[in-house]
Order: sequence, then C-alpha cells, then structure tokens
Amino acid sequence: MIKDIIFGTVGGLGLFLYGIHIMSDALQKVAGDKMRKILGIITNKAFFGLLAGAGITSIIQSSSATTVMVIGFVNAGLMTLKQAVGVIFGANIGTTITAQLIAFKITHYVLPIIGIGFALHFFSKKRMPKQVGMVIFGFGLLLLGLSIMTDTVRFLRSSQAVEDIFVNFSRTPILGVLAGMIVTVIVQSSSATVGITMALGMGGLIDINAAIPLLLGDNIGTCVTGMLASIGTNVGARRAAVAHVLFNITGTAIVLLLLPAYKALVMYTANDIGRQIANAHTLFNVINAFLFLPFTGAYARLMGKIKHLG
Repeated sequence: MIKDIIFGTVGGLGLFLYGIHIMSDALQKVAGDKMRKILGIITNKAFFGLLAGAGITSIIQSSSATTVMVIGFVNAGLMTLKQAVGVIFGANIGTTITAQLIAFKITHYVLPIIGIGFALHFFSKKRMPKQVGMVIFGFGLLLLGLSIMTDTVRFLRSSQAVEDIFVNFSRTPILGVLAGMIVTVIVQSSSATVGITMALGMGGLIDINAAIPLLLGDNIGTCVTGMLASIGTNVGARRAAVAHVLFNITGTAIVLLLLPAYKALVMYTANDIGRQIANAHTLFNVINAFLFLPFTGAYARLMGKIKHLG
C-alpha cells in the first residue's frame, strides 16, 4: 500500500511536471520570439503591460519565464521598473489558465489526447504542426499525471494522520500557506502545486478551506525563480524581482484577513471542488492585480526607494 502510494505520487507528479515542461517548451518555440518583441515595446500604460503579461504567460504557460524575461529587459535597460511591474501583475493572471484547463473533466480522454499529439508531431513535416503536436502531447501527459495522482491519494483518505494534517491546514491557514510555498520552491512550478492541490481535492483529501491557503503559498513560492534570475543583475532588475515577491505577499495577507468572504466568493462560483480550486487560483491573481493596478506608478517608486538593493 505505502509503496503504491509513493510510486503513484512520485510517478504522477513526474508525468505532470514533464507534461508542463513539454507544453511550455513547445509553446515558447512557437511564439517565444514574438512574445519577446511584444515585451520589448510595452508602453508606459500599466494596463497594457498587465494585458501583455497575462497574454504572454497564458501562451507560454510559465509565469516564471515571463518574469525572467522582464528582469532581463530591465537589466538591459529596455524596460523601466514601472513597465516591469505591470507585466508581472499580468503574468500572475496568465499562469492560472493551466488550472482552468485541468478543471474540465477530460481525464477520460487523456490517452486519445496523447495519441493525437504524438501523431501530429511524428507525422507532420512542417515546424508549426509538429510543435502544436508537442503542446497537445504535453497537455495529455499533464492530465495523465494528474489522473494518477488523484487515484493514488484516494487511498490516503483512510489514514487518520494524513487527515489530521489537512485539517490543520484548514484550521491554521498559515500552515497551508507555508506548505504551498515550500512545495512550489521544491518543484519550481506553481502549476504543479496547483495540480497537486486539485488532485488532493478531487481525491477527497481536502476541501476548499485547506486548498485556498495552499494556493496562496504557491503564489509566493513561484517568486523564487525570479529572485534567482536577478542574482548578478543591476539594481533595477533586482527591484523588479522584489516587487514580484511583495506583490504576492501583500495579496496573500489581504486574502487571509478576508478569508471567510473570499471562501464564500469561491464557493459561489462552482460546486465542483476541482473547479473551485481553479477559480480560487484565478480570482486571487485577478483581484490582486486589479487592486495594485491603479497604484502601479506609486508601487514602482516605492520599489525604487529600496536602498539595500543598490
């Protein structure tokens, strides 16, 4: 039993992460150069920066990749801190698309999806269809990994110790935030943490009370990639990375203070736990971005006053 749970969880997570990697890599090959050009000509309007960040991240399916690109542009002097902050706000929104796709109940079609993706990639002669095939193939692997994890964690419902752990997440949200943050730092993918959370929810181990703190921690943990990318860069780039961290920490603090109301809002949007988790992830990032958006200039100026980075 324990061996099956360990193998199923590790193997399912491995497939999930590899699926995300394949999908993201293929999408970036299809649109990466164009996305970089779009980022390079962002105007000073924060709203357009937000739209660009959301659009680019939803296409390449990696908020970390978008954030790293932004830090690179700031370091090269091609983007101001104010422009970078707007794009970072949008990147957080764009990364929620994966969870929304997962929430559709299409795991029964996972094998045909993998087969179609492989066939399109293997038999196509042109570059674009081959990369589209890899996107579909990666998405299929992602769903297969999620399905394996979901089936595996169902066995854990009979464990009182495991149940107690997740009950504590519900009763003490800060523990859930820390757990979500740590898992995201370890696996280096916010989408993976959301996928694990959805697997736990659909497997009956957690409810929305425990899921929300895990999602909040996931948003903080994903900032680590940007912080690592900023090592050795100029002060503007390092400030952009710090702006990303403080943005997510502030949003998390606001939601924790208003947790009952936020939970009620999430539960109003759907009855299915999988969709509730996906919506909780999306709502947090959308609300947080639009709360900060009117103060983009002031926020960038505040970041500019951080002395210890310069």
